[in-house]
Amino acid sequence: MCKKILKILFITVTLLYQLNAQSKTLEESEYNRRYLSNYFSALLSYNKQENIEALKYFESSKPLIKKHEKYLKKYIFSLVGSGKVSKAIKQIKHFKSHKNSNFFEAKILLLIDSLEKENYKNSEKEISLMEFFQNEGNYEIIIYETLKNYIELFQNKKINYKNNNKYGRLSQITNAFQNCYLDTDKTKSLFINLVNANEGDYSRYLFFYLQKILEDNDYQTAKQISSRIDPITNGLLIVQTKNWIESSDFNKFKDLFSCKNEKHLLSEFFFLIANLYSAEEDYIKSNFYLNISNYLNPKFYFNLSLQVENYFITGNYNASKNILESFKYNDTIYNWFKIKRAGKIIAKQQNENKSLNFIENKFKKIKNPSTKILFEMANIYKRHKKYEKAIDLYTATLELLDENTDSYAETLYRRGGSYERIKKYSESDKDLLNSLKIVPGDPYVTNYLAYSWLERNYKIEEALVMLEDAYNQKKNDPYIIDSIGWAYFLIKDYEQAAKYLIQAVEIMPNDPIVNDHYGDILWMLNKKIQARYFWKNVLTLDETEEEMKKNIKKKLLNGINKI
Repeated sequence: MCKKILKILFITVTLLYQLNAQSKTLEESEYNRRYLSNYFSALLSYNKQENIEALKYFESSKPLIKKHEKYLKKYIFSLVGSGKVSKAIKQIKHFKSHKNSNFFEAKILLLIDSLEKENYKNSEKEISLMEFFQNEGNYEIIIYETLKNYIELFQNKKINYKNNNKYGRLSQITNAFQNCYLDTDKTKSLFINLVNANEGDYSRYLFFYLQKILEDNDYQTAKQISSRIDPITNGLLIVQTKNWIESSDFNKFKDLFSCKNEKHLLSEFFFLIANLYSAEEDYIKSNFYLNISNYLNPKFYFNLSLQVENYFITGNYNASKNILESFKYNDTIYNWFKIKRAGKIIAKQQNENKSLNFIENKFKKIKNPSTKILFEMANIYKRHKKYEKAIDLYTATLELLDENTDSYAETLYRRGGSYERIKKYSESDKDLLNSLKIVPGDPYVTNYLAYSWLERNYKIEEALVMLEDAYNQKKNDPYIIDSIGWAYFLIKDYEQAAKYLIQAVEIMPNDPIVNDHYGDILWMLNKKIQARYFWKNVLTLDETEEEMKKNIKKKLLNGINKI
């Protein structure tokens, strides 16, 4: 009897143990599924650069951090992408002994932490570990060698001139800032050499040149240089700089940047790297380095304009809008940038009319808008076919410009184009010809004027000569190629016209005017099936206007000669 009871108890305990084990297995399976699901959601958000959303899922799947090789790296990128650089550094330190922490950007963060604490011995240790990654990608070696040079500079107060020009302009930029740090006599000339470089746009470095001049309290020289800054063609930072100097807001320069501040120098370097990655359409890495740059010098928030663009290009409009809130009303040029970009987002998320209404309402609230703002608002009106309003603002812009400058010529060109659109041909020709007096032979102005004459069947032979001159300057410009091809069409040299138009179609296959023109030429060459193919294609294109569609339909029915 006793044996039977013991046997029953044994079987019961065994069953309970098995059931309990099975229950735990099921719980563990459910537990893993939940974490994997959150991790998968984190990766989806990460790839879309929705960093705040990604972080939420990364945090809720953190037990997987040691099980998935790429988890920590993507988690760190999301932290930095959300502006949580300090937390990213702490996380790297926490998992430093784990193999998943062995990636280039982790070493960057640990190096920054050491440099912030002026722990140069540890900085040397961290930079030596980065050496193993220098051939990992396009820019890792540049980052590694430049940071190594900066560590030597900060520690020894000397510039290492070994391989000083190894990376061309990048090396020259680093050299300028390092000389600025040591306050050498070469500093100003190095910045000026960058600004005046023949290849590329390095006008940004005019800000740092002016900052150095103002640091020496040479306000008169700064004002003289500022007066020569073109208010239209220069970028945001330089036009904003001009505004600060003209309003004698010199303290702004001291607040924003100092060559003596090691974090500021590193911030500018990482901003440069962010630009390089953005140019290669690697927006994740670009934003990573931008946030490091902002972390090191948050007062220079203007650099975030690049991140606004990065997010906009990738369709992350909400992130773009959030960053725009950083831009302040008193920094008028950057505030205008904020208005324009917000308008572009509205156009993407809603429609063009609402975008224009938003920008127009904001523009009306600006007191004494600057030359750049007037010019760009005129461009916006022109793009939306509000030609009378565009003409008024171009006229206001011209009143503020020197008559002998390229910007004056450019504004005449744009006003002339607006006159042409509303068929005020006399005013249009006058503006375009005056523009060419200031900048003789400009290929784009020449092309516009000559094409306008072709459209009016006016001065065809002269227009053809002008277009040949424009074409010789810009042989790969599809609009100029189309224009010269159309000129040959009008003088009935259809074979020659076809040679040009086929090039234009290859470059701009979705342009309705180019396709229409090529169809006309094919028809006159008695290639009627091909002609109808291109005309039909015009009807499918988004940019085809209603008037053109009507004409195309007539040509499809009757051909050219019976329109």
